[in-house]
Amino acid sequence: MLANKVQTLDREIVHRTRGHKRGPIARLVSPSDLGEVMKPFVFLDHFVFTGREAPMSMDLLWHPHSGIATVTVVLDGSIQYAETTGRSGVVQAGGVEWMRASGGVWHTGAAGKGLVRGFQLWVALPPELENGPVASRYATPADIPTVGPARVILGSYGGEVSPIAAPPMTYLVVDLKAGERWSYQPAGGHDVAWVAVDRGKLLASSSVSSGEVAIFEPSLAGDAIDFVADGDTRFVLGSAARHPHDLALGNYSVHTSTEALLRGEAEIRRIGQRLLADGTLQPLT
Repeated sequence: MLANKVQTLDREIVHRTRGHKRGPIARLVSPSDLGEVMKPFVFLDHFVFTGREAPMSMDLLWHPHSGIATVTVVLDGSIQYAETTGRSGVVQAGGVEWMRASGGVWHTGAAGKGLVRGFQLWVALPPELENGPVASRYATPADIPTVGPARVILGSYGGEVSPIAAPPMTYLVVDLKAGERWSYQPAGGHDVAWVAVDRGKLLASSSVSSGEVAIFEPSLAGDAIDFVADGDTRFVLGSAARHPHDLALGNYSVHTSTEALLRGEAEIRRIGQRLLADGTLQPLT
């Protein structure tokens, strides 16, 4: 039986949470709570659709964003997507949706049939991107490079580079077999580091179980983080230099200043009026 603590000089876990769950979606991190600690990673949902949920129409799920990029990693099943740039399609298991909302965009999505599992992350953008042009990339499983047990969703790791053009950071999906050990060495300057477990249990300075996110103590020295899988375990891991800006928050937007937020919200209102005019959105009654 594995011990509950890996005997190394690992960075300690200083925050952990299971967030709050509503139906198949657990809101683990929001910009108004642990997003302030994890920034530039400011939001994290863990979704597990069993296929028994009442179906939802994508037509009813349109919503806006500005100032951020959304990153959806599909671990099992598939999701449909559409955005106001005109792009639409399906992301299969192992694929990634990267949508840089920047100056403002609306999108919608829905889980495919059967079991669908994954994470949606929001990344706070730097000032030079937060009100810029919208950009998106929908990567297939074959597009995503692999280094040992890790798939490189964003940034670089172990000599491999993600095909997604993101601000400097690393975001990985890692699969470990029962008893397998793995050490993560953050890039220089990455003082923020965290993990969220999809299934299984991960042992680091203490255990992190399925449905939980854990944030490690800051480290400017680039200290490695060692893990052991207690049973077959799948998780996501993020690291980056801490976002140096305050978070100006809207309902679906995160910016670095009130002025930038007002510009982003003005653009998403303009797009929303267009969607109402063409019948894509229904007026509130």
